[in-house]
Amino acid sequence: MASNTIGADGLITRDARSRYRTAQREENGAHGAYEGELRRGGGSPRSDVTVSRGTAPADVAELLGERGEVVVRARRMFDGDRLIQLADTFIPIDVAEAAGIEQIDTGVGGIISRMREAGFDQGDEATEDVDLRPSTKEEAEAFGLRPGELVLTITHVGTTEDGRVVEVTQHVLGRGWKLRYAVPLA
Repeated sequence: MASNTIGADGLITRDARSRYRTAQREENGAHGAYEGELRRGGGSPRSDVTVSRGTAPADVAELLGERGEVVVRARRMFDGDRLIQLADTFIPIDVAEAAGIEQIDTGVGGIISRMREAGFDQGDEATEDVDLRPSTKEEAEAFGLRPGELVLTITHVGTTEDGRVVEVTQHVLGRGWKLRYAVPLA
């Protein structure tokens, strides 16, 4: 099954073809896609997580259809001591409360599994937009870049079968990433 890999040169291939499948997110007790894929590839996953309530950025609020307060899960994600991505997830409060995901450790399978158990199943697909943009001062400091140096971003939008957006995650990737997607031809 497709998975993220980390090459001998440190290049991270993020294989989006299967990373969010339940079996991958929960494999060997993993607490989400990131932990499962890094372990599978021989890495040492670690995440520093903060959970709070706040206002989503305007573009995220528009996707969520939420103008007020949301739950924000801010993560600094490492392979050993190497910071490899920043990821902020924005969740409507009613979804976060029903799924019990306002604590640091969300258990096996992470927030997507908790949402499914609470009746907010994200179904068979998610949408991800990839962008290249200048880093903020904070991102540059975190990744050891010059301010304004380009970073890849992935905006992941998780939607239920009835069309409700239940999570938006903004991933910011430093140097050394390759993204792999599958595209339907028929």
